[in-house]
Amino acid sequence: MTSTDRAVAKNQSSIRPVAKVLVATTAMLTFISFWRAAAIVLNDLASSAYYAGGEAEQFIGKTAPWFILATMLLSYAVSQLYIESCSMFVRGGVYRVVKEAMGGTLAKVSVSALMFDYVLTGPISGVAAGRYLVGVLNELFSFMHLKIVLNASATATIFAIIATLYFWWQNTKGIHESSQKALWIMQLTTVMVIALISWCAYTLLVRGASLPPAPVPRNIVLGQHALGWLYGSRLSGLITSIAIFVALGHSVLAMSGAESLAQVYREIEHPKLPNLKKAALVIFIYSMVFTSLVSFFAVMIIPDKIRPEYFQNLIGGLAMSLAGPYVARLAFQVFVVVVGTLILSGAVNTAIVGSNGVLNRISEDGVLSDWFRQPHPRFGTSYRIINFVVLFQIVMIIASRGDVTFLANLYAFGVIWSFVLNGFAVLVLRYTQPQGREFRVPLNFRIAGKEIPLGVVLITLVLLITAIVNLFTKPAATVAGTIFSGILFVIFTISEKRVRKGWGASHTELDQFNLAQEAELTQENLGVAPGNILVPVSTNYALYALEAALRRAKRREAEVVVLHVQLLERAASGESDLTPDQLFSKIEQSLFTKVLSIAEKEGKPVRLAVAAANDLWEGVLRMAAGLQSSAIAVGSSSKMSVTEQARDIGLAWERIPEPRPRIALEIFKPSGQEQIFYLGPHAPRLTPKEIDMLHSLWLDISENLQGEEIHHHDIIHFALTEMRKRMANGHLDDVVEKMREHISEIKDRRTPPS
Repeated sequence: MTSTDRAVAKNQSSIRPVAKVLVATTAMLTFISFWRAAAIVLNDLASSAYYAGGEAEQFIGKTAPWFILATMLLSYAVSQLYIESCSMFVRGGVYRVVKEAMGGTLAKVSVSALMFDYVLTGPISGVAAGRYLVGVLNELFSFMHLKIVLNASATATIFAIIATLYFWWQNTKGIHESSQKALWIMQLTTVMVIALISWCAYTLLVRGASLPPAPVPRNIVLGQHALGWLYGSRLSGLITSIAIFVALGHSVLAMSGAESLAQVYREIEHPKLPNLKKAALVIFIYSMVFTSLVSFFAVMIIPDKIRPEYFQNLIGGLAMSLAGPYVARLAFQVFVVVVGTLILSGAVNTAIVGSNGVLNRISEDGVLSDWFRQPHPRFGTSYRIINFVVLFQIVMIIASRGDVTFLANLYAFGVIWSFVLNGFAVLVLRYTQPQGREFRVPLNFRIAGKEIPLGVVLITLVLLITAIVNLFTKPAATVAGTIFSGILFVIFTISEKRVRKGWGASHTELDQFNLAQEAELTQENLGVAPGNILVPVSTNYALYALEAALRRAKRREAEVVVLHVQLLERAASGESDLTPDQLFSKIEQSLFTKVLSIAEKEGKPVRLAVAAANDLWEGVLRMAAGLQSSAIAVGSSSKMSVTEQARDIGLAWERIPEPRPRIALEIFKPSGQEQIFYLGPHAPRLTPKEIDMLHSLWLDISENLQGEEIHHHDIIHFALTEMRKRMANGHLDDVVEKMREHISEIKDRRTPPS
C-alpha cells in the first residue's frame, strides 16, 4: 500500500479521524472441510443407491448392477476432469471451463442442459424419499392391523415439497449451515451402510447366491422401453455393437455430483486442491461401495418375482428380504427408510447448492443481471437465485405426481451432455492454456514434443458415445431436455444482450456486498478475535502483501482483516464527511472482489471493512488498536525505501493518543521479501555477534564484581543509562556522530532492521 503525500499528511495530522466505517458483512467467508464438501456431493451421488439400480433394471434387466458399477468408475474419471479444471479456475464448473475453451455460446448451451439435470435431481430425490417413507408407513400400519393405506404418489409429492422448502431455507442461511446437515446425514448413513452390507453378507452366506448375469450383449435385455426410437428402426442391426453403451446410458442415473463438486470448491478450506482430491476420493469409494453393492445385493437376494415391486423402493425391498425374523427385518427397514429419507432429502440440498453456484457464475459473467446476485439482507446469500431454482423444482415435483420413473425417464439428458462439453473443454485447454494448473488427468504422453492427453480423450469419448446413444434411446428425456434447454438458452441469450447493453463497452465481474454502517471498527462488529492481522489495501493491482498475510495466517491460524481507508478532505467549512455511497463506490467493489478472489484461492477467510480518516496511517493504526491486531501487513512503497516507509508509519504511531498498541509492521516487497519493524517499545532482535558481545561483557564485569548478582539485562540497563547521561550532559552531537560511524561500518553486513 503506498503512502499519501507527506505534505497532505502533515497538514492533516492534527485532525482526529472521523468515525465512519462500513463492514462488508457478506465477505465473512466460512470455508468448509473436505469431509463437508464430500458430504454435500454424496448426498446426491450416494442417494442414487436408493433408486438407480431398480430404475436401470427396468430398462436392461438383471445385468444392471454391472453397469451401475461401471457408472461409478466412470464418475470418478469425470471427477478427475473437474479437478483439473478447478486447478485452473477457483470459481469453475462447466460454464467457466467451456467458455474459456470454446466460447460463450457453447457455455450457455452447457449450462442450459445442466440446469435441466439440477431441476430434476432435487425432485427425483425428494419423491424417492417420499416413496420409501410411504412404503414403511404402510408396512407398519399393516403390522399393527390398522386400516390405513397412504396414497404413495400424493404422500411422496407432499414430502418432496416439504423437503425442498426445508433446504431452501437452509441454503438461504448459507452453505456452512447446509454442509453441517449434509455431514450429519452422511455419518448416519455410514452406520446404515455398514449394517446393511454386514446383514446382506450374512444372508448370502446362509442362503448362497450367484452373481448377476455377465454384462455381455446377449445378457442385456433391450426391449422397446429401453431402445426408444431405435426399436424397429433400420439401425437395429447396430444394437448388438452398441448394447453396452445403451445399458450404460440407462445407468447414468447413478452418476451425478461432479458439477456440484466444482461449485463447492470455492468454499473448500486450505489447502484447496489437496482437499478437493481427498473429497473426490471419499466420494468415489463411498458411492462405489454403497451404490454398486446395493444393486448387486438386490439382484442376488430379492426374489425375481417380487423385485419389480421394489424398483422404486429398492433398499426397502432388500431389507425385507434379508435372513432373519420378520420383526427384526421390519425394524431394520424403518431404520433404512429413516436414513434414506434423510440422504435423499440431502440430495435436494445438493441440487440447490450446485444450481446456485452455476447461476452465480453466469450472473457474474453478465448472462444474468446483478439483480439475481443481490445478497440476502441478513445472511448475505444469493437468495433470489435460490428462490428461482426451488420454484422450478416444486413445479417438477407437482408435474411428476410422485412418480420416480417419470422423473428418471427425463433424467440424464443434461448431466451427460454437460460432462461431454466439459471433457471437450478440458481437452481444448490442454493446448490453448497448457500452463496454470496444479493437476492433470492421468495418462499423458509426449510424441515429437506434443502432449497426448490420452486420459482426457478416452473419458470424453466414452461420455460422447453414451450421450449420443441416449439421444435415441431416451425419447422423453431428449424431447423434454431439448425443449427445456432450448428455452433456457434463449432466455440466457436475451438476458445477456440486455445486460451487456446496459454495461456499455467494458465490464468487470464484481461481487455483491451487504454493507453495515458502524460508528467505529470493533472486534464485535467485525467478528474477529484479538491477535488478528490487519492488511490495508488501496489498489487491486498490488495485493501481494495480502497474499503473503494469508499464507502466514495459515501457519499461525490468525484472522485476516482487509481495510480500505478513504481519506477525508478539508472543506471551506471544515472537514467533510463521506456518505456510504462515497465510502463504497465501484472502485471499492472492484477492489474487494479481487480480495475475495485471492481469499477463495488460498482457502482462508477474510473480513472486509472501509473506513474514513483524515490521515492514512493514523487511520490504519487507530483501526489496528481498536481490533487489537498483532500485526499490520503492507506492501512496500514505490516512492521511498522500506526504512523510510517504516519511519513514516512509526511517526504516525507516535501521533495517535495513548494507549498506543504495540504492533508488528510487516512490509512485503513484490518479490516476496519481508522486513519486520516493531511499532512502540519492544525487545530488540539481537544478532549472534551482539549476543556474544553482551555475554563477554557480562563475564568480564562478573569476574571483577565478585559477590554481586549480575544479569545480562543489567549490562544493557547500565549501558543505556550511561548513554542517556552523556546525551543529557551536552555530548549529544558526539553520540550521534559515533552512531553514524557505527552504522556506516556495519551497513554492508547488517540484517534487516527491527
